[in-house]
Amino acid sequence: MEGGKTTKGAGGRRGGGARKKAVSKSIKAGLQFPVGRITRFLKKGRYAQRLGIGAPIYLAAVLEYLAAEVLELAGNAARDNKKTRIIPRHLLLAVRNDEELGRLLDGVTIASGGVLPNIHTVLLPKKTEKSEKSEKASQAKSPKKVAA
Repeated sequence: MEGGKTTKGAGGRRGGGARKKAVSKSIKAGLQFPVGRITRFLKKGRYAQRLGIGAPIYLAAVLEYLAAEVLELAGNAARDNKKTRIIPRHLLLAVRNDEELGRLLDGVTIASGGVLPNIHTVLLPKKTEKSEKSEKASQAKSPKKVAA
C-alpha cells in the first residue's frame, strides 16, 4: 500500500463520509417512552439471563398507554373541579372512579390524594312521616305558585 492513501478502517468508519444522524429506538417504534433506558433497566435488574429485542419496546408501549390513560382521566377530573393543573387528588379520583385502573392499583396509596367522597346509606338520616308530608306539600304548592 502506498503511504499517501488512507485506507478504510473496520466497517468503513474512517472513510470521512458524512455520518447519519442517530435514530433512537423510541422514534423507530413510534413511542414517547425511552426504549433504550428500559432496555438498560431490564438488563441491569437481571430479571432474566437473556433479553429479547422486542421486550423493552413492548414494555415501553404498555407503560406509555397506562400513563396516557391515567393522565387523560386525571385531566378530566381536574377540569371537573375547575382547575388547570393536575394534583394528586385528581389522580386518585381518576384511578378510583375507573373500574379497571382501580383494580390494577387496588393496594396503592396516593400521597395527598384523600379518599373518594362516600357516605354510607346507614348513616344518612331516616325520612320520617313529617318530612315526607312536608316534601309532598312543598311539591303540591310549587305548581300553584307558578300558575299564579
